[in-house]
Order: sequence, then C-alpha cells, then structure tokens
Amino acid sequence: MADDEREQAPPGVDTTKPNVSRVYDFMLGGKDNYEADREMAQRALVIAPDAPEAARANREFLGRVVRFLAAEAGIRQFLDIGSGLPTRGNVHEIAQSAAAGTRVVYVDHDPVVLVHARALLAVDDGTTVVEADLRRPDAILDDPEVGRLIDFSRPVGLLMFAILHHLTDDEDPAGIAARMMSRLAPGSHLAASHFHNPGLAHPEVSRQAFAAERIFNETLGTGRWRTREEILAYFDGLDLLEPGLVPLPEWRPGSADQAEPGITYHTFVGAVARKP
Repeated sequence: MADDEREQAPPGVDTTKPNVSRVYDFMLGGKDNYEADREMAQRALVIAPDAPEAARANREFLGRVVRFLAAEAGIRQFLDIGSGLPTRGNVHEIAQSAAAGTRVVYVDHDPVVLVHARALLAVDDGTTVVEADLRRPDAILDDPEVGRLIDFSRPVGLLMFAILHHLTDDEDPAGIAARMMSRLAPGSHLAASHFHNPGLAHPEVSRQAFAAERIFNETLGTGRWRTREEILAYFDGLDLLEPGLVPLPEWRPGSADQAEPGITYHTFVGAVARKP
C-alpha cells in the first residue's frame, strides 16, 4: 500500500482490505479505489475478463430503470440502498432530469461512499445520503433524515442494485426486501440486480460463477451467486414488470447502451416489480 494512498483515505477507512464499493468503482474505471481493491479486482478478472462490462451493464440497467420509474411510472421519490460511490449518471441526476423535484435518499455504510456522496450532494436540497445498514431495514425507514425527504404515504422507488448478493443466506435477503416493501405504499416499485448462477442451463458459466463466488468470499467475505428461484423470491407478492427477471442488457435495452455481452452475461440479472 502506497503511503500517499493511506494519507488520502478518509479517517476510519482501512485501505489494506478490499471493499465492495471501491472494487466496483475500479471496474467502472473510477479512481476512488486503493491497492487492495485493485488486487482483488485483478483476481476476479482472471476468471471473468469482461467483469468491467458487467459493471457497465449494471450501471446502464440502473439508468434505464430510474428513467422509466420517473418518466413513465410517476415515481417522485427514490430510496437507493447500497448506493456505492458517486459516478456518472447518479440516480438523482437521472430522476431529476426526467421529473424536476424528484427526491432521492442514498443509503450506504461505507465511510468512503459517505464522504464522496456528501460532497457531491452539498448543493442539492432534494437529495441526501444516510449512513445505515441494509441488515436493519426498519432503522433505515425510521431514520429522521429519510423521513425528511420520503413521504411513505406515496409510492417509492426502492432500488437495490448489486447489494442483496452481498448478504448471506442467514441474513435473509428475501425477508429484508419483503420487510421494506411491506412498509411502502401501493404503487411503489422494487428494482434489483443480483449475481446469478444459471446452473445446468449454462454449465460453463455456472462453474465460473462458483469460482467468482469463492474469490469474493476469500477477499471480501461476502458474495452469493443465487439461482433464478432464489432471486425471484425477492419479488414475492409484487407484480413483476416485463420482461421479468433477465440478464441486465435484456431489460428494456436502449440505443445508448454500450456494455458488450461476454461470459458474465448470464451471471448478472435484474428485474423491476410493482406493489399492487
């Protein structure tokens, strides 16, 4: 670890251990990452050389979903859980360009994310960032800063992009998603992307998923490539929107999309559903 990287890190940040948000930042070509993050990313790239394309596909999926929810579904408030480091095409930028006055609350527990997000949002009264952990969903929904911007009597866009696969089975990600949606008004939408193991449908890709999962757990201590049935459980009781749960580039693709399909194509999927 270079001394200058240690000096530049925010107080309380351990730059000697890889971090999910910073690894993702590296995959997107960002600069808010450290040597440990880059080393972990390089291990993943040996198995999945097109991992940066998967990160790009997730970001493009986010953009299409938020534009749809703001411009077509009438959503005027968003709760983005595990928002990660700010980059081009942030949720508030996309949503507010589609519908002026849309309010956005970002939620994360990573000190680096919080520092950068607060600096970015200092001049935006309709957007805020809250430090909280997804594993405590009621604490998020009861947070006074969340309540300042989110009116829970009206529909909310609940965004869980690339976060639920970092919860273990014992932490019950499906139960957490259900708990959060149970407290949101009818007409609210859940949008999620998730690492996927396609199993016998794509045996070679499934082997790659198992190998990637092993690396994530060895280095980050977290990461589950779940089956289609396990991921669909997050949307129980909701109306799944077309085209359903699909590889990210297949969810209502746009002409501006740039992510190229590769071996990770079937290992990163997403869906959007509406609460009736």
